[in-house]
Amino acid sequence: MVLTTVVMSAIVGGGALAMRYSAETAATGVQVPSAPDVTASPSQGGTHSPRPSPVPSQPTRSPRPEPTTEVPVAGPGTFTTAQASGTPVGSGPLRRYRVQVEDGIDISAEDAAAEIQTILAHERSWAAHGRGSFQLVSSEADFVIKIATPATADRLCLAQGLDTRGELNCETSEGVVVNLRRWTLGSPQFDGTPAEYRHLIINHEVGHEIGIRTHMGCPGPGQLAPVMMQQIKGLNGCLSNAWPYEKHGRYITGPTVY
Repeated sequence: MVLTTVVMSAIVGGGALAMRYSAETAATGVQVPSAPDVTASPSQGGTHSPRPSPVPSQPTRSPRPEPTTEVPVAGPGTFTTAQASGTPVGSGPLRRYRVQVEDGIDISAEDAAAEIQTILAHERSWAAHGRGSFQLVSSEADFVIKIATPATADRLCLAQGLDTRGELNCETSEGVVVNLRRWTLGSPQFDGTPAEYRHLIINHEVGHEIGIRTHMGCPGPGQLAPVMMQQIKGLNGCLSNAWPYEKHGRYITGPTVY
């Protein structure tokens, strides 16, 4: 999911994405513009949905320690593009994306692309609820999702004026830069597995892609955190959540945060 939390924005029609900050960028101290999770997000658009109905309140928990899995700090700065493609999932404007993984890390580009494809097709994700269609391609993409070591992510993000401090994700003019540390370990604030947290990274950033320019706050203690909330900065009494929708199709929303 800071800047995320993570996958992860403006709608691009065959050109480069407008510069944005990621959900995790906010934690870096970079000011988030009024029209922009991270991020100065791109195009106008976002829809208003009913506020979530209350759920039983839950006790506040402390952030859990990060797993001790070793994550490479730096890599060569070169990337392999997943040589994979898929059929569009969802309905609405089509957005084509490529997946690239930095060379020398223990993740194959094809495996990462397959996982991201599954995330976008999830029954609680954007595509399943008519907010757009997404297609994995190996060339001529509308945006790129890069998974990079912390040092490489910092360099790519700093080129856009974003200080990610070896910890955060960001958005660039090309698409999303996912910090390998977040992809592998998740977030101490997120009460779920790293695999679930990867849903949050991708769903948050793709939320900007489909036109949701602002972030959301916690709607109330014990309620699910919106996917467009910068959950890595803290949950403020909400329950961590990686999906835009509940199981029965209700959009999880909250107050606008600039």
